[in-house]
Amino acid sequence: MTSPERLSRRRLLGYGAGSVGTGVFSAVPGLLLLYYLTDVLGVSALVAGFVLVVPKAWDVLLNPVIGAVSDREAVRTGRRTRLLAVGAFSLPVLFAAMFAVPGDSEVVAALWAGTAFLLAASAFACFQVPYVALPAEISPHADQRGRAMAWRIVALTIGILLAGGLAPVLVDAAGGGRGGYLLMGAVIGLVMGAAMVATTLATRWVPSRPGPQPLGLAAAFRTARGNRPFFALLAAFAAQSLAVAVMLAGAPYAAAYRLGGYGLTSVMFVCLVGPSAVAVPLWRVLARRFGHVPCYVAAVTLFALAAAALYPAVAGGARGAALALTALVGVCYAAVQLLPLSLLPETVRADAHRTGHAQSGAFTGLWTAAETGAMALGPGVFAALLAVTAFRSADLETPVRQPDSALTGLTAGFTLVPALLLALSVVPLLAYHRLAARDRKESDVPG
Repeated sequence: MTSPERLSRRRLLGYGAGSVGTGVFSAVPGLLLLYYLTDVLGVSALVAGFVLVVPKAWDVLLNPVIGAVSDREAVRTGRRTRLLAVGAFSLPVLFAAMFAVPGDSEVVAALWAGTAFLLAASAFACFQVPYVALPAEISPHADQRGRAMAWRIVALTIGILLAGGLAPVLVDAAGGGRGGYLLMGAVIGLVMGAAMVATTLATRWVPSRPGPQPLGLAAAFRTARGNRPFFALLAAFAAQSLAVAVMLAGAPYAAAYRLGGYGLTSVMFVCLVGPSAVAVPLWRVLARRFGHVPCYVAAVTLFALAAAALYPAVAGGARGAALALTALVGVCYAAVQLLPLSLLPETVRADAHRTGHAQSGAFTGLWTAAETGAMALGPGVFAALLAVTAFRSADLETPVRQPDSALTGLTAGFTLVPALLLALSVVPLLAYHRLAARDRKESDVPG
C-alpha cells in the first residue's frame, strides 16, 4: 500500500473521536437512568422500565429511516455531514434535560424523563447512523477500514469510561440526589457534544457515494434483504448488545445491594471497560492471524463463562473476585465491540458487488436500530426482573430493606441472564460464518 492510501493518524483521530460521545450516550442511560428513577425519584421499577424502553423502541423505527435519508443526502451532496451536525449540536442539551426532572411527582418524573429521553434518542440517531456508515467509505482498503474501526473502539472505550467512571463520581461530588444528577448531566453533556462536533467537522473529507441513484426507504430495504450474512451477523450482535445492556443496568444494583455500596459502581465500570484500551489492539492482531470469526466465537464464549462465574462471587459479596472477573469480562467486551463492527463494512461492500448499490446508510440504519433496541430493552428486562422478584423502590431519603427474592433477582440479572444471551448469540454467529464463506465462494469477492 502506498503512503497516500494510508489513513493518517489525524484522520483516524478525527473519525474515532465521535465514539467518545456515542459511548457516553450508549452507556449512561442504561447505567444510571434506571437507578435515578427508582432510587432517587421513587418511580416504581415497572414504570421506570417503561420510560427507558419506549424512547428506544421509537429509535428502532427511526434509525432505518435516518439511514435511507443519509444515503439520499450522500447521493446529492457526496457527504453525510448535515445529519451528523444535527445530532451533535442537539444531543448534549437533551441529554442534560434527562437528569433535570422538576417537582416531586412520580408521574411528572416519568413523563419528563421519558420525553427528554425520546428526543435525545432521536438526536442520537441523527448522528449515530451516518457515523457508523462512514467506515465502509473511509478507505477502499480493508486493512485501513480495520484501522479506523480499532481507533473508533478505543475512543468508544474512553467514552464508556467517562460514562461509568466519571458520571457516578460527579453525582457523588455534588452530594448525590437530584443536584448530583443535574451536575452530571450538564458536564457529561458538554464532553459528549465536544467530541461529536469535532468528528462532524473532521470527517467532511470522507467521500460518500452510495448511488448510482438514491433509493427510497422501501426500495433500499428490498435491495438489502438479500444480504443474509449481514442479518446473521446482526442477530448475533443484537443478542450480545442486549446482554451488555442488562449487565450495565444491573451494575449499580449489584454494587449497592451485594458488594457494599453504590460508590463501587465506578470501580466495577472501570474494571469492565478499562481493559479495552489494551485488549482492542490485541484482538485486532489475533483476528488478523487467526481470523475474525474464530476469535469472535472464542471471545463470546469466554464472556459468557466469566459472566456466569460472577454469580457466586457477587452473591457472596466477594469484592476481589467480582472485580477480577469483571476485568476478564472487559477483555472479552473489547472483542464483542471490535470484531462485529470490523465485519460490518465488509458485508456492506460485499453486498455492493451483489446488487450494484453501495448503500451503507441503509445497512447501518438497520444495525443501529437493532443495537439501540437491544440497549434499550436491557434496562427494561432488568426492571421487569426487579418487579417480578419484588424489588422495593424508594427515594434517597427513605431507603428500604430488600427481600431475599429481590437480591437473588438482581444478582441473576447482572450475571446469569447476560451469560445466557451471550451463549445463544453463538448460533447466528456461526451461521454468519457459513453464509459469508458461501457468498465469497460464489462471487469470488475477497473478505
